Amino acid sequence: MSADAVRARVHPALACRLAIAARVLLAILGGYMIAALASGWLALVLPGPRAEAVSTATLASFAIMAAAVIWVFAARSLGRAALVMGVVAALLSTGLWLAGAFQGGSAA
Repeated sequence: MSADAVRARVHPALACRLAIAARVLLAILGGYMIAALASGWLALVLPGPRAEAVSTATLASFAIMAAAVIWVFAARSLGRAALVMGVVAALLSTGLWLAGAFQGGSAA
């Protein structure tokens, strides 16, 4: 067997493993980012006492993280998964900004 034939068989396996590793990293880092942003936004916009809003937002963040991880692995391509995660993060950041999360002063 020639060296080119061996190299042709090894590279697809390596490419597949790298694609899976990239999805795992995107799921972990992107899912955490989305869950953290959503938790912060929900804590600001949910009605009721602040402590209850924060508790509810924190509990919801676990489901949001799971949904983000599932989306990353269900997406048709890694690029599409990264694009959707980036758009969702931008929307949540905008929501946080509109809710007044980035204003100086007391948060109480």
